[in-house]
Amino acid sequence: MHELAISERIVAAITERLGDARVTRVVLEVGSLAGVVPDAVRFCFDVCAQGTTLDGAALDIVTLPARARCSSCAAESEIVDLVTDLLAVCPCGSISLEVMGGQELRIKEVEVR
Repeated sequence: MHELAISERIVAAITERLGDARVTRVVLEVGSLAGVVPDAVRFCFDVCAQGTTLDGAALDIVTLPARARCSSCAAESEIVDLVTDLLAVCPCGSISLEVMGGQELRIKEVEVR
């Protein structure tokens, strides 16, 4: 479960940056193509935060949609169904879609008290 390693790194990054500041809330952005299970991150985050300045902090996860751009006409669209949409044909007739977003995994916001 790589969500444990991700959660450990999130807690470490925040504590390294903020030191002894008491963290009350963390907002994490996760792209729909990042290969991360949000519920698993929530569970692991709570475990990793125990005994740190993040202990008891709320974790809000914002899921970012995947986006693709047609290599032929530059039209951009949201990828809703990975299999269907990545095999779709652009209205211009091209089948060449380039993934432009949805792979993000970043700490967006940290609230301290």
